[in-house]
Amino acid sequence: MRQLFTFLTAAMVAGASLASTPVTAVARLDIDRYAGTWHEIARLPMYFQRKCTGAVTATYRPLPDGTVAVHNACITADGSSIASDGVARRPEPFAQGKLEVRFAPKWLAWLPFVWADYWVVALDDDYRWAMVGQPGRKYLWILSRSPSMDKATFEALKSRATAMGYDLSSLVVSGSVI
Repeated sequence: MRQLFTFLTAAMVAGASLASTPVTAVARLDIDRYAGTWHEIARLPMYFQRKCTGAVTATYRPLPDGTVAVHNACITADGSSIASDGVARRPEPFAQGKLEVRFAPKWLAWLPFVWADYWVVALDDDYRWAMVGQPGRKYLWILSRSPSMDKATFEALKSRATAMGYDLSSLVVSGSVI
């Protein structure tokens, strides 16, 4: 009985500590500064990137209507390139770091389930690196303006992600960490 009590107490403490570290988006995100090409340094595995084995980039371009054009590209195992185009929007004007992204055709944009959360959860003051996730902690990307990132920054971002409750045991390092 004592072991059961100890186990249940430990489980409640672990659950409480996870709940006390919510995933939060950055308070300020300047879309114009965020625009341009980002190199993926690491990610949690996701279905749409299953064929990506080499360099991965994401390019963002602000559009006149306030949305952002998104172009994702990567290199596959056979050396070919695959890409997808989408659009991002701010679901709430006051929540700067919270975006939603859609890769489905425009005519399906009215359907809520075609939009996925894209939260900038950490951002360098000079926009040299960013960490993107979503509140369910299923997806995470560590991005850099260059194809490589220094090890200290990478480790600090991993620590921040872990503190937010992300399980990094399956983290895929796709860029160069030096």
